[in-house]
Amino acid sequence: MTLQADLFFSFRSPYSYLAIGRYWALVQEYDLAIALRTVLPIAIRDPSILFTGNPNVGRYIFMDAARSAQMLGLPFRWPRPDPVVQNLATREIAAEQPYIHWLCRMGQAAERRGLGLAFANEVSKIIWDGSTDDWFLEDHMYPACARAGLDFCELDGEAQYEAQALDAEIAANQAALEAAGHWGVPTLVFRGEPFFGQDRIAMAQWRMEQHGLRRR
Repeated sequence: MTLQADLFFSFRSPYSYLAIGRYWALVQEYDLAIALRTVLPIAIRDPSILFTGNPNVGRYIFMDAARSAQMLGLPFRWPRPDPVVQNLATREIAAEQPYIHWLCRMGQAAERRGLGLAFANEVSKIIWDGSTDDWFLEDHMYPACARAGLDFCELDGEAQYEAQALDAEIAANQAALEAAGHWGVPTLVFRGEPFFGQDRIAMAQWRMEQHGLRRR
């Protein structure tokens, strides 16, 4: 029997990037389906949590994400441009956000097709692995979508013309994350139990093995 889980994910979260490849590898190897539940990054949802308090929080995230990537052997660089337009010196979030809402809608549109995890796996690489400046351009997004089995133009059109419906689905994802007992990403929820962080993947797998997780 195929086990089912939900991955609550943010395209602006370095830890989501550090986790997505390993979750993708799990669904390739095991009889497991993971639905991508895209949420808006906390900088958009509630910037007071991270960006108006102790300035050490932001500095720690930058340092820890870089060393975590190094430990995992993953290429890493803070995105150019950042998916959230923010003055990192003052921590002010810009009123105009040309990337993040569109990106989240694209991810949700991909999940409508059952390919959200594949989309996140490919697109996270061009955002975070340091190989791509201006990752949002069609020249970069089109082949990333194609590698995930998706049509960029189709997703982009849906993100524009069905924005309200997609935003409602993204808001429902956030409500589901909170109902599962967490607030952060990446969080895998399996049978109502949340596993938060890129360092809880082995524990999530252990729990799923207790419920019959088997190789394909």
